[in-house]
Amino acid sequence: MAEPVRPVPHRPGAVSLFFVAKGAVFALAFWIWLLVLVLTGDEATGAHVLAATGAITTTLVAVVLGARLALQRSAADRHAELKRLLVDISWNAFAAAGNAETSGTVVPFPTSPAEDERSSRRGGERVSAFDRGHSGERPTGRDRRH
Repeated sequence: MAEPVRPVPHRPGAVSLFFVAKGAVFALAFWIWLLVLVLTGDEATGAHVLAATGAITTTLVAVVLGARLALQRSAADRHAELKRLLVDISWNAFAAAGNAETSGTVVPFPTSPAEDERSSRRGGERVSAFDRGHSGERPTGRDRRH
C-alpha cells in the first residue's frame, strides 16, 4: 500500500514575510542615505541624525520581525509533527485493540522506566488531599482558638 499523501502543514508568515522584507528595504534605504550624507557632508546635521536613527530603528524592526517569523514557522512545524504523532498513536492503539484476543483488552500505553521506579519508591498508593481528613478532625498546625 502506498504512503498516503499528507497535507502540507500550515505555514504562517505571508504577511509577516512582507513586513520583514519591507523593513529590510527601508533599513537599506536609510543606511544608503546615511552613507551618502557622510561621504558628501563635512559636519553632522539634523539629516545625519535622522538617517542614523531611521537606519538603526528599521534594522532592529526587521530583525525582530524576522525572528518572530522564524519562531512562528518552527512552531507550526512542531505543531504539525505533534498532530501526526497523535494520529499515529491513536491509530496504532485502535488497531492493536482490534487485534487483541479478547474483546475487553486495552492496550497499555508504554511508560518510561523512570516512572515505574518512582512509583515503586513511593511505597504506597497516592492519596488525594480530599481523602486525607475523613475523621472529621481539624488539621494540625493551625488551631484557631479565640
